Amino acid sequence: MKRYMCLHGHFYQPPRENPWLEIVETQESAYPYHDWNERINAECYEPNAVTRILDESGRIIRIVNNYEKISFNFGPTLLSWMQQYSPSVYDAVIEADRLSVERFSGHGNAIAQAYNHMIMPLANREDKITQVIWGISDFRKRFGRFPEGMWLPETAANIETLEILNEHGIKFTILSPGQAKRAGPKGQKNRTDVSGGSIDTTMPYIVRLPSGGEINIFFYNGGISHNIAFGNLLKSGEALAGSLLAASNGDKGLPYVINVATDGETYGHHHKFGEMALAYCLHYIESNNLAKLTNYGEYLEKHPPTHEVEIFENSSWSCAHGVERWRDNCGCNSGANPGWTQAWRKPLRDAMDWLRDSLQPVFENEALRYLKNPRDARNGYIEVILDRSHENMEGFLRKHARKDLSDEEKIRVLKLLEMQRNAMLMYTSCGWFFDDISGVENIQIMQYASKAIQYAEELHGLSLEPEYLKYLEKAPGNKSGNGAGIYEQFVKPAQCDLLRVGAHYCISSIFEEYPEDITICCYSAKSEVYKKLEAGKLKLATGKADIASDITWDKKTISFVVLHFGDQNITAGVKDFTEDEDFSVMQDELKETFEKGDIPEVVRLMDKHFDGKIYSLWHLFKDEQKKVLDQILQLTYEGVEAAYRQIYENNITIMNFYHSLQKRLPRPFFAAAEYIIDTDLKKFFEEEILDVEKLKRLIDEAGRWSVKVDSTTIGFKAGSWINSVMGKLLEQPEDMNLFEKTVDILEAIKPLSLSLNLWKAQNIYFSIGKSFYGTMKEKAEKGDDLAGKWVENFRKLGFHLQVKV
Repeated sequence: MKRYMCLHGHFYQPPRENPWLEIVETQESAYPYHDWNERINAECYEPNAVTRILDESGRIIRIVNNYEKISFNFGPTLLSWMQQYSPSVYDAVIEADRLSVERFSGHGNAIAQAYNHMIMPLANREDKITQVIWGISDFRKRFGRFPEGMWLPETAANIETLEILNEHGIKFTILSPGQAKRAGPKGQKNRTDVSGGSIDTTMPYIVRLPSGGEINIFFYNGGISHNIAFGNLLKSGEALAGSLLAASNGDKGLPYVINVATDGETYGHHHKFGEMALAYCLHYIESNNLAKLTNYGEYLEKHPPTHEVEIFENSSWSCAHGVERWRDNCGCNSGANPGWTQAWRKPLRDAMDWLRDSLQPVFENEALRYLKNPRDARNGYIEVILDRSHENMEGFLRKHARKDLSDEEKIRVLKLLEMQRNAMLMYTSCGWFFDDISGVENIQIMQYASKAIQYAEELHGLSLEPEYLKYLEKAPGNKSGNGAGIYEQFVKPAQCDLLRVGAHYCISSIFEEYPEDITICCYSAKSEVYKKLEAGKLKLATGKADIASDITWDKKTISFVVLHFGDQNITAGVKDFTEDEDFSVMQDELKETFEKGDIPEVVRLMDKHFDGKIYSLWHLFKDEQKKVLDQILQLTYEGVEAAYRQIYENNITIMNFYHSLQKRLPRPFFAAAEYIIDTDLKKFFEEEILDVEKLKRLIDEAGRWSVKVDSTTIGFKAGSWINSVMGKLLEQPEDMNLFEKTVDILEAIKPLSLSLNLWKAQNIYFSIGKSFYGTMKEKAEKGDDLAGKWVENFRKLGFHLQVKV
């Protein structure tokens, strides 16, 4: 067959981890999910691993892993998150690549990515090299093989970047057709102008490099890729296939490849059910023998380039001006905010460049005292990022150290390398992509910069923040203020040191019992002394604890005191531990004063012993803060619910009378009904045994009083319950009671018109049907009543799950 097809998905999320905690904190905008990684994983990455193919009648005929048939890259920082928080999806991605190696002549679908999505042409040479090395090393660790290709963030390219890819063994990359300048047959000097995206995208090309080396380039089909990402092609798998098959190489004969490239999130997140359109498209093409699916590595081996190409320097797929979108006010933006300026981009880039250049000599001069080759150590530090076990970190230090390092010297080396890591993470491209400097992506990269600044101060006493802020002052915001104001408002409050970790530890200990050793994000805490006193609502805790960073091994022993007045009113003092005698005196003074009930004197003593270094509930890390606030408000919630429930239940007869007269309910009655019905519906799917009649009554009452319920939360809880119970049915497919209960619940919630994410339940239904439906149907036809009942319930369940038998 001379027609090949290759679809590439660039799966990526910007790093969202708090730089001081190394975890993704709660993001309210991702509700009802914890954060955007979790949400997009549920909408895209997971469904693509178990995608349904439907026939003409809407029946599931197969469940497939899309990653087995498409070319793809995943951002290393995203895979790191996925490995920890969604291991089944992570395993499916890795397994898909393994199977694709067998399917495509020894060439895997996965390609690497420059590590943290830095715009490579705007990076200095050292950062370019490290980004490539880290991307390759991360890939090899995860996929167990060397990557043939590498995705360049935003496909941004220049000759130096291509040289570095070639130097490190990368065979190819993928670019936008608009990045091609001139092309022609190999060995011929004459070149045809192919600017404006006119290059033939059905073949690979060679770029001759100044060093004498070369690298292969695939240019994706721009028109089809654009229509997949921004048009309606994913409304139908057949339409997508038709569009792909309509592309040609102009009747040139010879084998050719139709290749497209989009953000992977297009399939499911940007376009709901896009993963199903993709799966059907690939199935349709393969089953009808209309083209041979391939990946770039396989196609390159079978059909080496016959043509050469020159590219436009400093070009990309998402900026018409090259790479100006990431360093200047070029006019490229989302289009959602007409009249806004992006004049903040240049000052933000200048701030990061100044900071990088200020940190570099700090790193190289200091690191030379401890390391044989600081640059080699930096490039090799990915080994530590991928495995922060104590044994592995010790091995890394031994490998690169020029002498035996003391514990203090090891901490300094790790801080130097972390300073460099954060100095690269602060260049993540999303920080410049959107419309305003107050965006979460911008705040994220400023936090990385702040973390790097903190390391420089801890290592050398350098105060870089004031000068950095002068650059940010020149970055005008559209919503308010400037970059420096954004930094003060959103970055500085997130800053953290070991004392703040200690504050988090001691404050949260008031609300839950801790074991002697606990992990707090990327820190370890060990309690040495802990005493708690209570008097009614008042609580006083004093103690001594060891706090250590699992990232840099930095550590300190702290002493603390926490005074909780009740509710959110809490104050804590934390400081470096000095001497046992001083600590004992402090404990005794506070204990004696607290037991006398002289709380003002307790507060005065805290000020005296802690020199005004006082913390509050505000200093808790976000997730724990939410947990504590919910705990504090629990009694309040219960009181509000009891009051509303009393109003509702004591006045139900008069409310029914109002309803019979078709009169609007008095406002207090309506408020009580809405609160109680909404609360009871939210709690319903958390109960151990679900009472279907209770559910029907609640839904009936919601309709009778025309109350609005939180359909987002209720739909999320209901969908989770249904997916969970389908998992139980997979294990116990003959459990008639569970079948009937599930059908009854699905029937009952129909009037709520909830948006339910049921693809997991539908897939499980398909699996049960494949394994049991035929047998049970055969038994039913022979007169088995129980089997007949099972078949009836199975069909009913399929109707409500919108899956045809």
